[in-house]
Amino acid sequence: MTRVVVDASVAVKWIFDDPGREAHVETALALLDRIADGRIAVLQPVHWLGEVAAVAVRLDATLAPHAIRLLHAMELPVIDGVEVYDQAISLASRLGHHLFDTLYHAVALVSGETTLVTDDAAYHRRAHHLGSIVLLEDVAFP
Repeated sequence: MTRVVVDASVAVKWIFDDPGREAHVETALALLDRIADGRIAVLQPVHWLGEVAAVAVRLDATLAPHAIRLLHAMELPVIDGVEVYDQAISLASRLGHHLFDTLYHAVALVSGETTLVTDDAAYHRRAHHLGSIVLLEDVAFP
């Protein structure tokens, strides 16, 4: 896995890294380490930080501003071309799933040789047959 898209279900584990609160935290943090040191490239949909902020403020409004500043400082590259939206709309329609979730997968599918890493088992069940998606718990590092 050389390039990934990380959805909010994974990125929130970077903020709330308590294994008692969140499952698969160790794998999420290992992924973050590899992104931070350049061993794994990342490409995100334009809304990713807003979605993570929405989850963070709901879980802990006092921690959210600092956490989002740190994530913003990472300057993760984003893609928001119309082809991403076209793909996300198609996925949302075919899978009966929320557009904000399909935007992550659309980035992976449109950009090629990119894998969506998610901890959203419901979305994974609906979309795994389309490829370019892996559950966080199944991520293996060399």
